[in-house]
Amino acid sequence: MGMIERGDALLSIAGADPDLYGGLDSGIVAKLQQVYLKNVEPVNLNISSNAINWCVVAAVGEAWARKVFPDLSAAKAQTQLWNAIFETARIDQQDPISAWQDHIHALRERAKYLQARQYSALYFQGPGTDFTLGLPNGHKWISAQSLAQNGVAFTANMPTEEVFTLPDRTRAEGVVASTFPLSYGGAFIENFSVTFENGRITRVTARKGEAILQKLVDTDEGSHRLGEVALVPASSPVARRGHLFYNTLFDENASCHIAIGRAYRFTLTGGEELSEAEFNSAGGNSSLAHVDFMIGSPEMNIDGITKEGRREPVMRKGEWAFVI
Repeated sequence: MGMIERGDALLSIAGADPDLYGGLDSGIVAKLQQVYLKNVEPVNLNISSNAINWCVVAAVGEAWARKVFPDLSAAKAQTQLWNAIFETARIDQQDPISAWQDHIHALRERAKYLQARQYSALYFQGPGTDFTLGLPNGHKWISAQSLAQNGVAFTANMPTEEVFTLPDRTRAEGVVASTFPLSYGGAFIENFSVTFENGRITRVTARKGEAILQKLVDTDEGSHRLGEVALVPASSPVARRGHLFYNTLFDENASCHIAIGRAYRFTLTGGEELSEAEFNSAGGNSSLAHVDFMIGSPEMNIDGITKEGRREPVMRKGEWAFVI
């Protein structure tokens, strides 16, 4: 916490072994995650309010590389994974800085369009998915770059392909099907679906890892609800790679996704100044957990629902349906 009080920047480096807890009892994995989340909660609360500037990047480790590229030797797998990171973060471009700035600008324009529309809800339709998600009054669409309370502009994730906002914790109805496996706490959850009623998760099913998914949902009351919805085109550079990264920093940028648990305060107008009770009453969500899972695909259609009940195309077949 001294770091946050000093206003220091926080750089997180992802690259853990995706199979670290593979084979462990789901109860043990859940307990490990709960202990970790409770201990980092003060930091996460400040991150969710943009109290400091922060960023998550990736660094290659042998175990991670061999998971992504199991047919290659350890050395070649690591080289291939570094190349994938450079490609998806636009580092391989002739002028990486300009390429990154152009990308940030394009994402910002997408967010500005959605912000101006101020949809009341989003409707998702795709294989296994028939889902309506409400958006609260005052929700803010956020893209790659944010402004911290210390006045520093920063990009939180590299790579990033999303524009995202705050879902209404009380207004989620229907079922969503995962389109990518979820790597959570060193274990895998595959081919799963989540059912919602009145904003609350009422049922989960999974071909693999169902018990772990259920324990994630049962982390606390807030983990039975959603804290983020993000839109990502199916043609993003991460998706074009054509393989899983087994790391949410990357895989979430291949697909539209939603997040179980804690919402970001900065996705609601004035949310940083509200108490937890006030934030939740306005549609936000509080939880120890914040776990993204992917629901988008080239078959996904998304409509924005206006306050008058009209439907407008936002995405068709996984791609943006409006021009900026």
